[in-house]
Amino acid sequence: MKTTILSWILRIAVAVILSQTLYFKFTGAEESIYIFSTLGVEPYGRIGTGILELITVILILMPRTTLQGALLGSGIMVGAILSHLFVLGIEVEGDGGTLFALANITLFSCLTLIFLNRDKLSNLLKLKR
Repeated sequence: MKTTILSWILRIAVAVILSQTLYFKFTGAEESIYIFSTLGVEPYGRIGTGILELITVILILMPRTTLQGALLGSGIMVGAILSHLFVLGIEVEGDGGTLFALANITLFSCLTLIFLNRDKLSNLLKLKR
């Protein structure tokens, strides 16, 4: 029971954080354009990342596909964190490091969800012949 409650809290946290950033990516907010221009992948990187984040939100909220959503979300967040560390900096456009912190929270939540669903990993890795 406690695991189920924790799982839902983490899933909702990831969904809320990613949904918020989706709004900025899809509306072409100045901050998003700055980030992806600095990375050299504007507009395709911004829109592509937004689509992947939308897929992550959908997968993570459905109990049967939470593991897949958490795996996808982890990959996206590792990319975001590395972008902050090596290209953008921790603070972007005077945000006080908020985007970096949110990426870390999301990564931690996704990794915890992977751990909570570790029993499903073997089924996911099995190849059908």
